[in-house]
Amino acid sequence: MTDVTVDAVDAAAYRVPTDSPEADGTLSWDATTVVVVTAAAGGVTGLGWTYAGSAAAGVVEDMLGPVVAGRSAFDPRGANAAMSRAVRNVGRDGVAGTAISAVDVAVWDLQARLLGVPLHRLLGGSGEPVEVYGSGGFTTYDDEQTTRQITDWLERCGVEAVKIKVGESWGSREGRDLERARLVRRLIGDERGLFVDANGGYSVGQAVRMAHRYDDLGVSWFEEPVTSDDLAGLRRVRNAALADVAAGEYGYDLPYFARMVDASAVDCLQIDATRCGGVTEFLRAAAVAAAHCLDVSAHCAPHLHAAFVGVVPNIRHIEYFHDHCRVEEELLFDGAAAARDGHLRPSDAPGHGVSLRTADAERFRVAS
Repeated sequence: MTDVTVDAVDAAAYRVPTDSPEADGTLSWDATTVVVVTAAAGGVTGLGWTYAGSAAAGVVEDMLGPVVAGRSAFDPRGANAAMSRAVRNVGRDGVAGTAISAVDVAVWDLQARLLGVPLHRLLGGSGEPVEVYGSGGFTTYDDEQTTRQITDWLERCGVEAVKIKVGESWGSREGRDLERARLVRRLIGDERGLFVDANGGYSVGQAVRMAHRYDDLGVSWFEEPVTSDDLAGLRRVRNAALADVAAGEYGYDLPYFARMVDASAVDCLQIDATRCGGVTEFLRAAAVAAAHCLDVSAHCAPHLHAAFVGVVPNIRHIEYFHDHCRVEEELLFDGAAAARDGHLRPSDAPGHGVSLRTADAERFRVAS
């Protein structure tokens, strides 16, 4: 196929209310905002998305679209670099990073669709399924709601590990954290993995003490026991806990991940393609982790990650996050099939195989 240039890049934001009030150790929310990007070329449209504030759509329209339009649709890495240059004066992290991520995914999807191949094939993958773990267990849930969610993951999705939120109210409810962890251990039995995520809610000393309590419950994954900005604190918890310490979901650029692994702060590096710079930067960050003999885990956005992370040799699993599964599988997208036997399988359709249900999405659209 001769070279094809990108004709247009567009974005829209959709605010989807949660199905019940949700909170973790340090934040509460009642809606999830999805920013959807399209990139068109040669009569074909690629789709990307990110979970971010609606302001990301404005960054796409005002700053990124103009530098991607007119570029080759077969050069997503070049487009990614051009976008990073374009946001120099407003900052690459945060909102701009999420906008770059969504456009990057859209351009990769566009290239694969133009070539008529699945994204994982374009990247050299064989289409192997990737393990997922159930993620939710919000601090706002009572025991009944937690039980329903865990049971659904086990029976419908066949997951071998589940994760709940702890560090409730900035670590001030240790007793309830432990009670909820004990409940989940009873529900899943002794053989399945029990993960906890404090979202930075504990202090360093407190996290070390809680790590020992979680060790007694066989917790094997302790996510953000302290803020991910405190690399020395993460390392201290890592040295004290039997569980793997994980962090990295707030990484917006490659140097962030390099600093985290250089500091020996984690056992498994979390990477989020909707924040770090899309497919392009996810693959680069995974290579940084591999150079330090570390696995990586894909943070949230399960059906975006399922389309390509199987090509990453050091991928451990994908976070099957409740809010994003609901958005992707039930409300906004076609082609996003639920996990089976504890795994997600990449689509064999061209691109990532996911499309927006435009008519269904309109009721959630944020006015621009």
